Amino acid sequence: SGTDDKIDFVTFASTGNAADFGNLSVGRYSAAGMGDDVRGIFSGGHNGSSYQDVIDYITIATLGDAVDFGNLSAANYQPAACSSTTRGIIGGGSEPSATNTIQFITIRTTGNATNFGDLTYGARGLSSMSNSTRGLFAAGVPGLNRIDFITIASTGDAQDFGDLTYTTHEAAACASATRGVIAGGRVSPADVNTINFVEILTTGNALDFGDLTQGRKRLGGCSNGHGGL
Repeated sequence: SGTDDKIDFVTFASTGNAADFGNLSVGRYSAAGMGDDVRGIFSGGHNGSSYQDVIDYITIATLGDAVDFGNLSAANYQPAACSSTTRGIIGGGSEPSATNTIQFITIRTTGNATNFGDLTYGARGLSSMSNSTRGLFAAGVPGLNRIDFITIASTGDAQDFGDLTYTTHEAAACASATRGVIAGGRVSPADVNTINFVEILTTGNALDFGDLTQGRKRLGGCSNGHGGL
């Protein structure tokens, strides 16, 4: 896979093509993204020759290049990330073996990530979503239907939330203050167009939401309700 350092942006309330925002400090792919209403944060990934432990941040309201935030506890490929209004959470990935490690940062500061706890399973290519209270991590390589949850304001190990209706990896996810949505990914040997949803503050299995316009994996998801904002 190729690497890139480009950052683009869109305006949620309008439609149209993405525009240039700036550049990451290190060109890489399969990094994890999260943020609050002020900062966007990108962590981990692969630069084409090695796994990365870099954490970058941007100020969302102003255009410009990303700035160094700190480092993950280990170089990590294909982790997943989510956030509340104060904390950013990074879970799973490869270091280079699949890991169940969960780390956290305080979004408005800078510094290295700190241990939070562990997922119930180790995987890369997970999907993650959150509101202001809970973070959810779902699926992952080699193709899983598991969903874990954490309480973002505390620390500790993840607990079982339920299951997706399908096994997948490298899917996209986003959330409102109440719902989490997981879409697409790959169910070998084909990419899928399935969309599932869960109610974040409950536990239980995901339900069918609808379908993407086409099946695809390694897509990205975002919403203007992430982190319970």
